[in-house]
Amino acid sequence: MTNTLFKPKNLFMILLGNCILALAIVMFILPNNLMSGGTTGLALIAEHYFHIPMSPFLFTFNTLTFLAGLFFLGKTFALTTLISTFFYPVIFSILQKIPVLKTFTDDKLLASIFAGLLIGFSIGLVIRSGASTGGMDIPPLILKKMLGLPVSVMLYVFDFLILLGQVLFADKELVLYGILCVLISSIVIDKLLVIGTTQTQVKIISKKFPEINEAIIQRLDRGSTLIHAQTGYLKEEQDMILTVISNRELNQLNQIVTTIDPNAFMIINRINEVKGKGFTLPKKSQEYKR
Repeated sequence: MTNTLFKPKNLFMILLGNCILALAIVMFILPNNLMSGGTTGLALIAEHYFHIPMSPFLFTFNTLTFLAGLFFLGKTFALTTLISTFFYPVIFSILQKIPVLKTFTDDKLLASIFAGLLIGFSIGLVIRSGASTGGMDIPPLILKKMLGLPVSVMLYVFDFLILLGQVLFADKELVLYGILCVLISSIVIDKLLVIGTTQTQVKIISKKFPEINEAIIQRLDRGSTLIHAQTGYLKEEQDMILTVISNRELNQLNQIVTTIDPNAFMIINRINEVKGKGFTLPKKSQEYKR
């Protein structure tokens, strides 16, 4: 983890993600007085009630959560949050001093949508690089380790409480915009984390399974597994073919199967990630050839 974290590509992606996150806050959240979850939401509350500037609060809070993560979660985790913990407050304070960024739009709906898109994209980039954005990501992880509470549930609980804290001084309509922003960012994070890793799983039931299996191995250069099965109505014994292919190979596989057996039964599923030979490891076609 730590070796890949400090590769130039990953470092660049982590820094870029933090820049985009700060940009979303400066361009859309602050100028339109929108509510936000996470560390930024806490900073808005601290600024309103205690008149603490956002940049010093972000730096202090991120430092405290970093130390908590170091103590409860260990050195390896702390290294993954180190960059974001100290870089984000710095880039945030720099972008905050650029006036043109604060006049991008005064439409709160547009601001909520684009803030959610940018926040989700930025956090997704950081996570895909093997790091964490720190801040409010850390308390749920500590609670998971100490009390066994689900991380995703606690993230939503903390975001809800932070939004609730802003309701006391913000326009009530802004609650809806804040919820919209959080929902959009959550969806974008989920989509970004699996982009480029989705594959297609196909199960094929056919009396001509030996020919279809051979064609998959020889023509598609994909592995397969034969699963012993029994038909439900006639109770006939036969093998079912299980294979995983890339999405672009689905049409070719469909042509192969229908050519060999037009009556073949195919079950097609989209799966989020596959690890192993042919996907995360190089294919070795010669192993399949007779």
